[in-house]
Amino acid sequence: MFATRTQWNLNSNRLAKTLEEVRARGGELLDLTASNPTECGFQYDGASILKALITPAVLKYHPDPRGLQSARLAVQNYYEQRGQRVRPEDLILTTSTSEAYSFAFRLLCNPGEEVLVPTPSYPLFDFLAEIQDVKLVRYPLVYDHGWQIDFHSLEAAITPRTRGVIVVHPNNPTGHFTKAGEISKLNQVCTAHDLAIIADEVFLDFSLNSEHAGSFTANQSVLTLTMSGLSKISGLPQMKFSWLAINGPVNKKTEALARLEVIADTFLSMNAAIQAAAPTLVAQRHGFQQQLMARVRGNLAELDKQLSEQKSCTRLEIEGGWYSVIRVPVMRSDEELALELLEEGVYLHPGHFYDFPGEGYLVVSLITREREFAEGIEKLLAHF
Repeated sequence: MFATRTQWNLNSNRLAKTLEEVRARGGELLDLTASNPTECGFQYDGASILKALITPAVLKYHPDPRGLQSARLAVQNYYEQRGQRVRPEDLILTTSTSEAYSFAFRLLCNPGEEVLVPTPSYPLFDFLAEIQDVKLVRYPLVYDHGWQIDFHSLEAAITPRTRGVIVVHPNNPTGHFTKAGEISKLNQVCTAHDLAIIADEVFLDFSLNSEHAGSFTANQSVLTLTMSGLSKISGLPQMKFSWLAINGPVNKKTEALARLEVIADTFLSMNAAIQAAAPTLVAQRHGFQQQLMARVRGNLAELDKQLSEQKSCTRLEIEGGWYSVIRVPVMRSDEELALELLEEGVYLHPGHFYDFPGEGYLVVSLITREREFAEGIEKLLAHF
């Protein structure tokens, strides 16, 4: 009686089962996978957030499929402060970037059609696509003193059923930004094959360089759907406020916005309280990002210090985001190594979670609390 698209293997994998057993036994567990900023010791302006959520505006219903104008103006202001121009009428508000992906897939793809997705990258894409009856086709990112798109493989992956290319900017977990030359080449490829770009920029603000990274919201060459939200930029995943910014050639942008408005109007999933609080919630990013980047830089310095004291492990270059990829000697599979480390009290993610090419990759979170991070890395490196 159930749809085949939900016929997943719901059994826990070996790492999840072992994690549950280790936690049940008690004792210290050094968690190097931390991804929930609200549980990482950052300070929030709780009074301002709560005040913004308590407003008479939430007592009236003014449905707008694109999202309330005041909330979209808050997003426009966010981009203006980054030196980028995004008009409120080019925005569609969503409850999450997952919902933004579902809107994009519904806009671009009939059942069984394809979207290209980078690898390594975040594993959630498989579920998002499968639920929408979309097929993902992977194109590789290659590492050579930094990450870059393998355009030969990307073009070879395009078929008559391909409808778009996902770009994660910066990528999770590799932490690299798409360079200007790659964007130009990507535009050429997408123009030649009439493809859209779906740009995921949830980590855009977290650059390790002093300058802001450019946004795909400035891309006018092809239809481009750019997404972000409060989950990362303000460290407020519980607030469920994200968006799609639509740009590109005028005729395609106009058609895309009209169709997206119907999709959004069908669900009207954004709630009034969060939209009314949007200006305050978006503004929370300033204090949060200062704290988070200090944590990231501090943990990265600690990682480099400990790596310099041994010769068996290295880390790959990182330009932004919250994660670091550690290259380790290949003596067993990454999963077996992660299981061994878990039994020793260190929890991290094996590279195969993110479709890394081959073994010897471990992924750690740089927003882990400092003491826990330092001790976890020390135990990890002692393993070798």
